[in-house]
Amino acid sequence: MDLSDLRISYTKDSFSESDLLESPFDQFEKWFSEALKSKVDEPNAMSLATISPEGNPRTRIVLVKDFSKDGLIFYTNYESAKAKGMEANKAVSVNFVWHPLQRQINIQGFTEKVDRKVSELYFHSRPRGSQLGALVSPQSKVIASRKVLEDRLAELDTQYKNEPIPLPENWGGIRIVPTRFEFWQGRDNRLHDRFEYILKNDQWSTQRLAP
Repeated sequence: MDLSDLRISYTKDSFSESDLLESPFDQFEKWFSEALKSKVDEPNAMSLATISPEGNPRTRIVLVKDFSKDGLIFYTNYESAKAKGMEANKAVSVNFVWHPLQRQINIQGFTEKVDRKVSELYFHSRPRGSQLGALVSPQSKVIASRKVLEDRLAELDTQYKNEPIPLPENWGGIRIVPTRFEFWQGRDNRLHDRFEYILKNDQWSTQRLAP
């Protein structure tokens, strides 16, 4: 399969020093708002890269459910492969790609678990099926068949038919505390605009990177 001719020109926008906001959090919020307005499918989807306890890199897509100057929060099973990786090595990298805007944002930082009360509040805001799914799935574990999940779902659906579904002990939020942001705007001739924010001594500094 020859993929050498698969290419498009990036000509939708530019990004210059004068466009940079002082805070990377404000810059992220601005771009995220523009992604929302452009009707990008799941603009909160990001690729999360972690290192397994054995030292192997792994990536997967997760959904950010909260963003503030404290960091980005997503939710997961604390016994999953990603959670075990973050327990062994708290350093992570995430990447947002918004193709209609020809933009990317890369964020590096470290992780921490959020307070259980925060997880509980979010858990009970989810659809009932999603709450049950968190109880059903032994995430990242080998299972014999899909029927194992479906049978367990039916069992729990009956068990909690007229009751609130409890937050699982092994499920909750992870906060990514950023130490670096990179904002990437596609440009013509592959001369893309790239700016990074680096945190040093509790201060953010910016610099332009070559494409």
